[in-house]
Amino acid sequence: MDKQQNKTPLVRFPEFKDDWEHKQLNKLLSVSKTTNKDLKYGKEEVLSVSGKLGIVNQIEHLGRSYAGVSVHNYGVVELNQIVYTKSPLKANPYGIIKLNKHKAGIVSTLYAVYIVNENTDGQFIEYYFLLDANLNRYLRPLVRKGAKNDMKISNEYVLNDRVFAPQKKEQQKIAHFFTTLDKKINQLEENKNGLEQYKKGMMQQIFSQELRFKDENGNDFPDWEEKKLGEVGKALIGLTYSPNDVVSSKGTLVLRSSNVQNKRLAFYDNVYVQGRIAEKNFVKENDILICARNGSRSLIGKAALISKEYENCAFGAFMSIYRSAFNKFFFHVFQTDIFDKQITQHLGATINQITNKSLISFKFPIPCKKEQTKIANFLSKIDAKINAVNEQIEQTNTYKKGLLQSMFVN
Repeated sequence: MDKQQNKTPLVRFPEFKDDWEHKQLNKLLSVSKTTNKDLKYGKEEVLSVSGKLGIVNQIEHLGRSYAGVSVHNYGVVELNQIVYTKSPLKANPYGIIKLNKHKAGIVSTLYAVYIVNENTDGQFIEYYFLLDANLNRYLRPLVRKGAKNDMKISNEYVLNDRVFAPQKKEQQKIAHFFTTLDKKINQLEENKNGLEQYKKGMMQQIFSQELRFKDENGNDFPDWEEKKLGEVGKALIGLTYSPNDVVSSKGTLVLRSSNVQNKRLAFYDNVYVQGRIAEKNFVKENDILICARNGSRSLIGKAALISKEYENCAFGAFMSIYRSAFNKFFFHVFQTDIFDKQITQHLGATINQITNKSLISFKFPIPCKKEQTKIANFLSKIDAKINAVNEQIEQTNTYKKGLLQSMFVN
């Protein structure tokens, strides 16, 4: 790549005026050839590289070591060294680049290790490559892929292209700014995790009946009664349609698969269907959407409460709808271990689906309507707090992404 004219970023700290230089990456990093030949580090000190978490201990991250019989040829990674993974990820088909900020260790030969040169700040390099677009744009021209999707690139050749970089003092200020922003995001994540653990603990006490609510006069509510879901509501099967009915848009939106991410309902692989659809196939506000059939067993039984915005949508045959007068209460029931156990029992050894007949046969201890309302309101308030914190996380991440795009020259 030919050297381009020096540039400056869109957003910048005011005390810096000089242009950013278009430097070959080998002016900022150099290949580390230090291996674990003296076996200073054992298998328990093998490191992995995560797109979200960075460089982490493999056992702590994955639950076990995937090291080979011998680790004597593994590369040593000291603190503040850079690691490039020669393995594809979904968003990063040419690998990822991360800084070791935690503890020294070793990595397999699928990784390249780099020393950060004196005129460079390692965290600046990591933030430079944090945006998928930046990382993929840099690596795409360099990497050749083999027949098994493996990376055909030498450790030295990774450094063969150019990046825009300022002087080290500006690098350090940029890195410090984003590190401070990351600390805020981590604090918000901890707050959210704390609220989720609190809710989980309260649900265990409530649905085991260790914790009971009182009526408006301070008296006990009646004992809970065990009932089948079919006695207090009904389950509906999703829409089956012909491929000829599928259109690109302007038909009826059919929700085909769902998941809950960050406590929000998300739909994937949706289609638009043209033609007459029966009323029973449309979702209503506060219906509970349940994944009834899926290639992944872990998703079967996952539930989401339908909001008003989806009322004009139908739902596909891979899901079921549970509908009752007290769905806000049952939505929380479907997040309990009791529900998970009944899902597992009905799946059996080979069957990867839950039928509506099975679903309405599930039994639960159920309180009276007034206590159901108190429980649902209590747990929904915790959910509202979790959602508020999650909104802050999303907003801060969006702010960070915008600044990454504006404070670096690509």
